[in-house]
Amino acid sequence: MAVQRAGDAEPELGPEPGPESAHPTPPEGLKSRDRILWAASTMLGEGAGAALSVRAVAERAGVSTGSLRHHFPTQRALMDAMLKVVFDLVLPESGFRDTSISPRDRLLGCVQGLLVPPDSTRGAREAWLTVHERYIAQEPTQAMRAEYRAMQREVTRRVEECLNVLVEEGALAAGDTARRARFLLTLANGVAIEQVLPSEDARIATEPDVLRTGVDLVLDNRV
Repeated sequence: MAVQRAGDAEPELGPEPGPESAHPTPPEGLKSRDRILWAASTMLGEGAGAALSVRAVAERAGVSTGSLRHHFPTQRALMDAMLKVVFDLVLPESGFRDTSISPRDRLLGCVQGLLVPPDSTRGAREAWLTVHERYIAQEPTQAMRAEYRAMQREVTRRVEECLNVLVEEGALAAGDTARRARFLLTLANGVAIEQVLPSEDARIATEPDVLRTGVDLVLDNRV
């Protein structure tokens, strides 16, 4: 799935945990809201047992559950805010409006940004193994389902935002933005699977071609 990138951008860690602590601690100087977002983002990249419960996130952040609820009244609010921070690192929205880049390249960059890059220190296979462990290997809990759906919402929102910007500029005809976004995300998911399969194809050469073809179909108003 294209949303595997959410776990690929790891936030800056604080001091190394001491012998009595199994988890990293927040960097010095963060306010309580930022400590909470930091804690939630570090837990997102961990194993399937690290469900983002209010109590667990508050404990990792070193704040009370009341403080967490003050900043984020619902778990959905926490997830949405945390994922916005994470995806701002890997897929910044500012790039969608950079008119020095062609509309085609901006949309292509938006889709490619969802994939683990070839030179990533955390390769595509490792990313998929994390996805499998967290959401597939066992029946996902309600918390895990909520977590995955939050990632889907944020990824979809960003792709739709890129498409809407191009419509505003006149580079893309108005149309069904949700359908176009789903097409591009499905295409990215397929390429992400190809990244980890033991294929003999010239993967590095063909993957960009597949994504460019999909982007061209959207820009030509054929989706």
